[in-house]
Amino acid sequence: MKRLLLFLVLVTFSSAFPTDRKMEYEENMQLAQAYLNQFYSLEIEGSHLVQSKNRSVIDSKIREMQAFFGLTVTGKLDSNTLEIMKTPRCGVPDVGQYGYTLPGWKKYNLTYRIVNYTPDMARADVDEAIQKGLEVWSKVTPLIFTKISKGIADIMIAFRTRVHGWCPRYFDGPLGVLGHAFPPGLGLGGDTHFDEDENWTKDGAGFNLFLVAAHEFGHSLGLSHTNDQTALMFPNYVSLDPSKYPLSQDDINGIQSIYGSPPKTPAKPKGPTVPHACDPDLTFDAITTFRREVMFFKGRHLWRIYYDITDVEFELISSFWPSLPADIQAAYENPKDKILVFKDENFWMIRGYAVLPDYPKSIHILGFPRRVKKIDAAVCDRNTRKTYFFVGIWCWRYDEVTQTMDKGYPHRVVKYFPGIGLQVDAAFQHKGFFYFFRRSKQFEYDPKAKNVTRIMKTNTWFQCREPLNSSSDFTISEENVHSGGVEMFYHKNLNLLIFSIVHVLKNYSYQ
Repeated sequence: MKRLLLFLVLVTFSSAFPTDRKMEYEENMQLAQAYLNQFYSLEIEGSHLVQSKNRSVIDSKIREMQAFFGLTVTGKLDSNTLEIMKTPRCGVPDVGQYGYTLPGWKKYNLTYRIVNYTPDMARADVDEAIQKGLEVWSKVTPLIFTKISKGIADIMIAFRTRVHGWCPRYFDGPLGVLGHAFPPGLGLGGDTHFDEDENWTKDGAGFNLFLVAAHEFGHSLGLSHTNDQTALMFPNYVSLDPSKYPLSQDDINGIQSIYGSPPKTPAKPKGPTVPHACDPDLTFDAITTFRREVMFFKGRHLWRIYYDITDVEFELISSFWPSLPADIQAAYENPKDKILVFKDENFWMIRGYAVLPDYPKSIHILGFPRRVKKIDAAVCDRNTRKTYFFVGIWCWRYDEVTQTMDKGYPHRVVKYFPGIGLQVDAAFQHKGFFYFFRRSKQFEYDPKAKNVTRIMKTNTWFQCREPLNSSSDFTISEENVHSGGVEMFYHKNLNLLIFSIVHVLKNYSYQ
């Protein structure tokens, strides 16, 4: 009897797995169908899903969606594809009438009105987020936006839920679709709606209203979605630093193709800015190891630190490699004692203090697809001889031994390196740990445990005693840039002070 009961339990337990898998598959297919219906013009009812003809249409739409987001094009509903489908995003389709730049407004002076306010934020913060979202576009065009409090504006802005009014689009509750907007025109043209079921914020947890608004206003002005993952008009929500300028060159090119450039004003001449190691808001363009050194790149300059010496050296990049450009975007040291330096679609290879001949070369010879236009960061794992390339929210892996990209990539950064955020500005490896830099923070990451062990300011490597005030007026001249410690700019004044003190003491002793 006991054997019979055990047999029945095992049969019941084992039969539950296929049922669970079947339910999960059906749920995923329903999610995919709804997603493709909404964003890729898939017009199939759920009851027809099993038909082979419709199945091939769905596979075709999945391939179209995978190609748009830079995924491996298989036509299959794999984990990466599902993850993208579950990511919060804009409610405007990626294809159809939005597949190209639409005609813009026939005027440059546009009005906007905030019909109602979200209770998640103070009214003043909502006003500021909307104003800043419009200014993103007015800074690069001749457009002028004026707020009105009554009547019909060109751009009517409202917070809505689910099915709302005469709007042909609807919201789906928390997460999912965050907002939608309509292209220039009469009626709903230019109008922008935000999902009130989301948690809207100015700078905290939740969805940043300024970033979502700036994206939706791009649609209100006639822009479509782009597959450039660094662009504001990329359809998925990406948490950027709201204090930074969010437009990519792709965004600027698109909006200026409709409205042209802003009126030219006489530019005030500006001297070259010199970064400061102890600035609490310091960010880096790129970081790489170099034998027993670490090099931190910023603009036209670099800092050098040594593993066993506390001094920091500050130099012009051109003093080492005159042929390299400024504003390097990524760099890393490969296992063959060479440095690879990246900017836009080009890279240079350096051995010692010499840039190798026949460089720069295209990043696409490393195996990147043509849609990749620049590398944000790179780091080589000395233990595995694998190099990680960070491109927007994606991470690629390159085999330094076979000189090829590993199959199955890219992966999303937030999933592959949990805890470091969505994007990476710079990275390097030291004593087995990865150090990932994002804005003014760095994350010490244990690749074996796959977790963040410490979060620090970016300039902890520079032995800063007291951080400079970020609003300080720095007036260091270009001629003063040379080797030395962090306080190297002040050594002449320090020597003068010591000399004066000694002189006073001598005079006092003779009295």
